[in-house]
Amino acid sequence: MMRERRFMSGAPLVTGTYSDRRLPEYDFNHIVPGMLPSPFHLLPSSASTSRTLRKGAALFHRNDPATAMYHVRTGQVHLLRHTSQGDEVVIHRVDDDESFAEAALFSPVYHCGAVAAADTELVRIDKASILERMQQDPDFAIAISARFAGQIQNYRRRLEIVAIRDARSRVFAAVADGIFASQVKAGAAQIGLTHEAVYRALSSLVRAGRLIKTGRGRYRLPD
Repeated sequence: MMRERRFMSGAPLVTGTYSDRRLPEYDFNHIVPGMLPSPFHLLPSSASTSRTLRKGAALFHRNDPATAMYHVRTGQVHLLRHTSQGDEVVIHRVDDDESFAEAALFSPVYHCGAVAAADTELVRIDKASILERMQQDPDFAIAISARFAGQIQNYRRRLEIVAIRDARSRVFAAVADGIFASQVKAGAAQIGLTHEAVYRALSSLVRAGRLIKTGRGRYRLPD
């Protein structure tokens, strides 16, 4: 059974045609400047608020009441936990155009802390508004589930890349995965290498003809 549904909630009109066996046709990678990524842009404007964090500022702590998830526009946020000995462990780095604290939707408290690793612009997305839309709109619920599943797949792929021991091979795999499409330093942090080591590997791969440099900090595979 095919059906067409139109949404209007403080954002440009979005049209999706799909069946019960297909996911809504949202472009999860497309982000319009000043807007949230799909499908969060379908929420009313009252559901989101912009925030600015200075480097080192805490956004929330472990066991704080979970009232929202977040989307980073620019900057970087570290998700932290502490060992029984008190050592701080970064369990995830959140970069530009990435969201985090999705588990907060289904938990009364945050399971880790969040600290700005750089001056950061982010958006707070209200938990109650997301859950209400999910209950009212099954297609929105499917779309948000698909987005979260995609993020898990990307995170697993990143872990696979970090597990590659040879720096050149790790950098090559990262470029193939689209990690070095804009900023070398941000990409280096994602794959667990210093930016100096990444620059050396990139230069070597370019000289060997395995990569093409398309601009400052931008690399791709040969056609």
